[in-house]
Amino acid sequence: MSAAALVRSALALTLPEVRAAARTLWTAPRLKERYPGYLGVMHGLIRASVPLMEAAGRRCADLQPGDPCAEPLARYFETHIAEEQGHDDWLLKDLTAADGITPRAVLDSAPAADVAALAGAQYYWIRHYHPACLLGYIAVLEGCPPDPDLARRLPGLTGLPATAFRTLAAHAADDPGHLRELDRLLDELPLTPALAAAVAHSAAHTAGRAAALLRGLAQGDPDPASRFPALRS
Repeated sequence: MSAAALVRSALALTLPEVRAAARTLWTAPRLKERYPGYLGVMHGLIRASVPLMEAAGRRCADLQPGDPCAEPLARYFETHIAEEQGHDDWLLKDLTAADGITPRAVLDSAPAADVAALAGAQYYWIRHYHPACLLGYIAVLEGCPPDPDLARRLPGLTGLPATAFRTLAAHAADDPGHLRELDRLLDELPLTPALAAAVAHSAAHTAGRAAALLRGLAQGDPDPASRFPALRS
């Protein structure tokens, strides 16, 4: 099995769990009340996207010229940083539209431990093993885009304004293309079997954590103040 095929096999095994958890969230009762919590979790993850890729890009520079993966990875991260820049600000605007939650209330609240654990593992693997591990994380987060039809129907289902779903709609449109770019990169990268296994492990870890996070949102307290302690002050 090629290195790229190993990573794809890991994604084929793990992505269904994330998609099933997302369906559980979108069909849970009191979706209107739960949606701000979802936006808050997504903000916690997406605010880390660009810094993670910047850290991975710096690590690629440390690996050159002896590592044949370093240069193509660095190019990919540079391009993808430009594509993801500012998406955390979009989510803050969506939160304000959804529930009147101010950006300051979100930024003043400590990120949930489950969000920190999901993104934090990537910092460790980037620093202490290889920046290619971040590809597994990106593949999972962009491999389960929201259904465009769902994004269109949510204002009617929740009674929230369409402006509360702008980021969701944008990712529904853009993530499939981003995943195709990543798929092409996997074909081009000269991944060793050990490095391919590490990327696959990162994907499996990310999928398990992401699915648990989504299930928790579906089953937990829909009160936004439970996710944003600064709202209580």
